Amino acid sequence: SPAGMALSVVVILLLSMLYEAVKMGKAVLLRRALLALPHSLSQETLVEPEEGDTSPTQGRWFRYHVGQTLFHVVQVVLGYMVMLAVMSYNAWIFLGAIVGSTLGYFV
Repeated sequence: SPAGMALSVVVILLLSMLYEAVKMGKAVLLRRALLALPHSLSQETLVEPEEGDTSPTQGRWFRYHVGQTLFHVVQVVLGYMVMLAVMSYNAWIFLGAIVGSTLGYFV
């Protein structure tokens, strides 16, 4: 039905926008993770910490890395969902994915 097709196009548009938002969130987390790394790469900072001796920088970097991993999983799932929708070879669904990706990147 026309209403079902319109709803499908809107859902694909929103999924494409969400995909772009997750991609940007992943980039922001990468930047924060890189800023959390120690500035000097001396021998002392490269040595494994002893048990019970965890630096706050190392813990913060690990949390950012876990966050990036979760963002990556969400990005892959969304990407495959949009790809499967586009592979239905429906021109309206394809246009919804393109417009959603464009709007998501713009926002």
